[in-house]
Amino acid sequence: MSTTTVSRDENVQRVREGLGLLTNAAMRRLDEEVSWYRQLPAEDRSYVALVAQSGINSFATWFADPTQNPHGVGEMFAAAPPELTRSISLQHTLQLVRLMVDVVESYSDQIAAPGYERELREAVLRYSREVAFSAAEVYARAAEVRGAWDARLEALAVDALVRGDTDDALRSRISALGWSGRGQVLVVVGEALDGLDDVGTAELRRAARRAAGDTLVGIHGDRLVLVLGGETDLVAAATSLIGRFGPGPVVFGPVVPTIAEATSSARSALAGLAAASAWPQAPRPVLADDLLPERVLTGDRAARRTLVAQAYLPLQQATGAVLETLSAYLGTGRSLEAAARRLYVHPNTVRYRLRKVSEITGWDPLDARESFVLQIALALGQLDDA
Repeated sequence: MSTTTVSRDENVQRVREGLGLLTNAAMRRLDEEVSWYRQLPAEDRSYVALVAQSGINSFATWFADPTQNPHGVGEMFAAAPPELTRSISLQHTLQLVRLMVDVVESYSDQIAAPGYERELREAVLRYSREVAFSAAEVYARAAEVRGAWDARLEALAVDALVRGDTDDALRSRISALGWSGRGQVLVVVGEALDGLDDVGTAELRRAARRAAGDTLVGIHGDRLVLVLGGETDLVAAATSLIGRFGPGPVVFGPVVPTIAEATSSARSALAGLAAASAWPQAPRPVLADDLLPERVLTGDRAARRTLVAQAYLPLQQATGAVLETLSAYLGTGRSLEAAARRLYVHPNTVRYRLRKVSEITGWDPLDARESFVLQIALALGQLDDA
């Protein structure tokens, strides 16, 4: 056997014998120099130590036969549970790799056989590159699995909001998805774009988060449901996302204080979407509360109660015969003169009372659309009275 072969074998043997020294040095430097490592829970610190030790052992195994591609790199990360990727980032892992390289280089003169110091340093550099690539693959797989899980969790959360569930489990799911809970909440529904896949949904989610902050995205059949939260102007944020919807109406539910009340916003938005076809001239987007008459026609009891509470009852309780004047105006074909003759008053008196109707309810009887809203409210209130 040649002297070179003996020296190579001796070098490999010396590296194997120095594993304990390298591992102890790596752990010592981790504890002394890496602040994030010291802040980890004891269990996670033990897993990081296990990864470091596994990496040094794998290097020694590969160094014995460097003609082969580096192996055992993936196994060093398999020694720790998948949850570790949540505790330490890829950047932290690469820092760990660099520290291991520094340790081997620092002890290369002490460990390597005479004349093989450079070979050991070059080998550890090559091996560290493979470790870095392996780490990136591990984190990519973890992100993929986590992304798939988050997508399922998000779908369950949006489905629960649509159904009206508001239990603790829902709040826990939404919190797990990173919902901050700061600011108000708005639900938007409309038709989904054809061919909206996972990539398109992820892009939509990123755009919505840039616009509003907190975001949940749900696909229900051909409908797209967006739940937006934040301290910004949510209506303006939602309006900027209209192009992300397919053709047809896009309905905004009312803005509510917290995610716990988001079910009412979702119900209103979905009811508005179901009724929107009854108002072909509706703007895009349209507020669910602007579709109250159409929602009443579809049997929406909440819309009926809202119309009566916001329009009929305030007029009924007001002084100055405003309810009687509105009824006469609507019953005579929206004619000021005809209403004045029926009430035996001057047309200016009718005009003044109708202005009061607008001030009390927020709907203007002289506007064609808003007079229709008032007429439906009047009919509902009179039915309730009857």
